[in-house]
Amino acid sequence: MALFSKKLGIDLGTSNTLVFLPGRGIVLNEPSVVAVSEQDNQILAVGIDAKDMIGKTPDNIIAYRPMRDGVIADYRVTEAMLRYFINKALGRWNIWKPDVMVSVPAGVTSTERRAVVEAAIKAGAKNAYVVKEPILAAIGAGISIQEPNGHMIVDIGGGTTDVAVISLGGIVTCNSVKCAGNRIDQAIADYIKKTYNLAIGDKTAEEMKINVGSAVTMDDELSMTIKGRDFLTGLPRSVEIKTNEVVKAVAKELREMIKAIKDVLQETPPELASDIIDNGIIMTGGSSQLRNLPELVYRRTGVKAKLADDPLYCVAKGTGIALEHLNTYKKSIIAKR
Repeated sequence: MALFSKKLGIDLGTSNTLVFLPGRGIVLNEPSVVAVSEQDNQILAVGIDAKDMIGKTPDNIIAYRPMRDGVIADYRVTEAMLRYFINKALGRWNIWKPDVMVSVPAGVTSTERRAVVEAAIKAGAKNAYVVKEPILAAIGAGISIQEPNGHMIVDIGGGTTDVAVISLGGIVTCNSVKCAGNRIDQAIADYIKKTYNLAIGDKTAEEMKINVGSAVTMDDELSMTIKGRDFLTGLPRSVEIKTNEVVKAVAKELREMIKAIKDVLQETPPELASDIIDNGIIMTGGSSQLRNLPELVYRRTGVKAKLADDPLYCVAKGTGIALEHLNTYKKSIIAKR
């Protein structure tokens, strides 16, 4: 055991962070949230414990997400969060520094990439590798990316939607838009505010998306009762919401995602475009689980779309596979220190 260093794959997301240990699978899946006390800037809680505090903290405690749109918005807090996740995954008694591979959005700049590498090294990694999310998502979805065959991956997370065409182990064309799960939640909250004069929290909006949301209108609608604060009276009140209202609420955000897919399709070389028609579009990421989203993609682009198995875990699984076969995937791995 002492001879070789441990390896860890981290899917560092805007909403959730997943940690993958080769041989053990996904050992940790927690929200990317940190609770900080305002007076002395101490970090009080990370992950699940911190997420429970969101929207419910006293004035002197702030719970916030150090990752915005898939990139580091608050460096110090991200580093502390990474350290917490690395230590929790490896156990308290671990003395070896692990090799860490972290996922970044396809559209990240070199500065943002360096920030991720440095945060990982400072958080206790021996070597840090950075790989673009669509490549990891493709590996995790079981696509053999080394072949001269075009595959389209649409990875929809909390902060970013990454669209990429992958062939011969690299990204041929890609596009990354900062419109994903969080923006959908926001759109739902705005709609409820406009239509019902009701203020709801992010958590409630997310529950609505998961429980009754859909990308296309449905004949037999689902419904759920939501509770919030009335804007006029200031008192709590509840209303019943049906699926097709949510469809209407999120239409603009979905249009933006579809446009990102279309833009990439329009830039794809014709040979690869014909592969994509044969292979279809593979959808990964937590927010790709919105009901009927593949159906909407098919209607708007004419290309069949399907959800990968375990869409939420594709990127994390990909980090694990890429770590095991570093030499195979050398071309797609970016930074090493």
